[in-house]
Amino acid sequence: MVWQSGSVAAHCARTPGQHGGVSPTPLPPVPYHASALRPSWPALPAALRAAIADRLGAPVVTARVAGAGFTRGFAAVLGTADGGRAFVKAASAVEQPRLVDSYAREAAILDRLPVGLPAPRPRWTLYEAGWFVLCSDAVDGHTPRLPWAPAELDATLAGYAQVAAALADPPAGLSALGLPHLADLARSDILWWEEVAAGREPPPALPEPVRDRLPELVALESRLPRYAAGATGLTHGDLRVDNVLIDADGRAWFCDWTWVCHGPAWFDLAGLLLTAYASGLDADRIFAAHPVAAGAPPDALDATLAALAGYFLTGAAAAPVTASPHLPAHQRWSGEQALDWLAHRQCWR
Repeated sequence: MVWQSGSVAAHCARTPGQHGGVSPTPLPPVPYHASALRPSWPALPAALRAAIADRLGAPVVTARVAGAGFTRGFAAVLGTADGGRAFVKAASAVEQPRLVDSYAREAAILDRLPVGLPAPRPRWTLYEAGWFVLCSDAVDGHTPRLPWAPAELDATLAGYAQVAAALADPPAGLSALGLPHLADLARSDILWWEEVAAGREPPPALPEPVRDRLPELVALESRLPRYAAGATGLTHGDLRVDNVLIDADGRAWFCDWTWVCHGPAWFDLAGLLLTAYASGLDADRIFAAHPVAAGAPPDALDATLAALAGYFLTGAAAAPVTASPHLPAHQRWSGEQALDWLAHRQCWR
């Protein structure tokens, strides 16, 4: 059962499967498992391919490029002539310096995660031909399809409960990396409704039910830094469908650990459940029943939805050219889901 017990924080009822005034598109414009635009294995420099094969210990005979994600970095499961398999990411230091920094940060984080978490184990890194490479164990799994299959959502929610419990008391090695705090990230990069209200950011197109709700959106998002500041644990920081893999046994694995930060795990849960809401599930009840929501402020979900709506809707107009061309549409869709969910919870009809 998909975490269906527990109280509902909202006072406006919604029948699962029904959307209201904002009426966003129920499914993303491009499926999450096909959102990436990445180079192929033959497109990589020959010297880089040779160096990777040398580290893998055998020639590469197959390369299954990852279809999920929103960067243009190389990411693929490589099969070698001796039957080995590994997941390899690579980015050019000249063309994708920020992605190189991200991969290097992820390598350091993966190396320090508690053993036993459903996360790929790192193997090695290298720098060759102007490219940075991160190699980890390959997970034989698939990106969850939308609308969510109940068993896959159950597995993902249970897996994240395990992750959150393990990171509630951060390992010393992880803390030593000087990871950022969600409260600071919120103030510097996530909260945008205040910028819109002050005229420093162009307003995104808003549907009629929320067009006059800018003051409420500003007030709600402003609570997120204060709520996040009290958290002592670590959170994944980027929990989306495309960062989840379901293996052959139905277990959920969590990928792309670049954005781990000090903050409450319920923030990640709210972001993940945007797709549960879009799938017609009772996302309010799922959120309230999940272990990471225990002790969260009563309006933590509303503050998070307001912040995510502003972040995604304004970001859709300024997506970097180095990202997947599908990123703006996905950001817009995610912002619409967050805004619609919030509108129902706030009775903005």
